[in-house]
Amino acid sequence: MPVVMLPGRLTRWKGQLVLIEALARLGRSDIRCVLVGSDQGRTGYRDELETRIQALGIGEMMRLVDHCADMPAAYMLADVVVSASTDPEAFGRVVAEAQAMGRPVVAPRHGAAPEIVRSGETGWLVPPNDPQALASALDQALKLDAGQRDALAYTATEHVRRHFTRDSMCAATIEVYREVLAEHEVARWKSGR
Repeated sequence: MPVVMLPGRLTRWKGQLVLIEALARLGRSDIRCVLVGSDQGRTGYRDELETRIQALGIGEMMRLVDHCADMPAAYMLADVVVSASTDPEAFGRVVAEAQAMGRPVVAPRHGAAPEIVRSGETGWLVPPNDPQALASALDQALKLDAGQRDALAYTATEHVRRHFTRDSMCAATIEVYREVLAEHEVARWKSGR
């Protein structure tokens, strides 16, 4: 049975409700969805999620689990990893981590996700807060055959290795500082100071 996973603490802006709505629209009962993350004392929001799941009649497919100490293992259990954040994330570590583990990802087209996901190659980008678009992307991801999954996994892991290692991100940050300092020096030279 295919597994869809949304890792992230239980807080409204992480988009768990968007995913729940998308799964109801997907109209499949042969999948499981796991929301992985602590409610950090937000029991009211957790209750709201559980109530919505029951109201939509998808309780059999949904699992809410608490914090996971072994996310690499969790990613390996997932067939598709979702980031459904309703607000832009500065980086969105889940998207990069899932790709590093060779998992197809579906993420909102805002924040850093468009820099991390190569839509159609390493995953899918959808308009934020759009359950229908998310359902459509999930449908595509779940229809991948073994060869397509392998090709996507290879492309995704290579993309992360090339662009999102600690060393490459530190080098890119230092390069930005060099550019800013060089522009500052040119401006100082032009102003005669």
